[in-house]
Amino acid sequence: MVADAIDYARKYKACQVHADFIHQPSEFLHPTVASWPFEAWGMDIIGPITPHSSRGHRFILAITDYFSKWVEAIPLAGVKTSNVISFLKHYVIYRFRLPRRIIHDNGLQFASHAFYRFCDKHRIQNVASTPYNPAVNGLAEAFNKTIIKLLKKFVSSNKRD
Repeated sequence: MVADAIDYARKYKACQVHADFIHQPSEFLHPTVASWPFEAWGMDIIGPITPHSSRGHRFILAITDYFSKWVEAIPLAGVKTSNVISFLKHYVIYRFRLPRRIIHDNGLQFASHAFYRFCDKHRIQNVASTPYNPAVNGLAEAFNKTIIKLLKKFVSSNKRD
C-alpha cells in the first residue's frame, strides 16, 4: 500500500508541480548565529510576481531576524535602493533598534553605493552572500519559500487581490 501511495504521488501532476525539489545532496550546516534578538537580519526580495496585484505590487521585500525568527515584509511596485533604506529605517531601526549585521544576496539594491553608505553611517555590518548560493542567507530564503507557498494557496481566482 505504501508503494502504491508513493507511485501515485510520483505520477500526480499537482504533487510534481508544488513539491519541494531536492537537487543536490545535503552538506554540513554552517549556521548564522545571533546572540540576542535583532542583532542579525536576513533580507531578500521576492519577485517579480506575475500578474501584479491590483495596486501594482510586483515584489515583496522581506527581512527576518536570525534570533527570534521575526519577519517584517512589505509589498512594492518596484525595488530601488531608496525603498530598501526606507524599509530598514521604518520597519527595523525605528521599531526595534540598529542591527549589528544584515545578510543579503548580491541584488543591485543591496550592492549600491547608497546602501553601503547607509550601512557605514549606522555601523551595520553589510554581509553579501556568495553569488548563486542562496543557502548562505538560508533563513530569508526559507521565509521566501513559505510566503510563495502561502500566496499560491490563498490567491483568489482574480489573482490580482
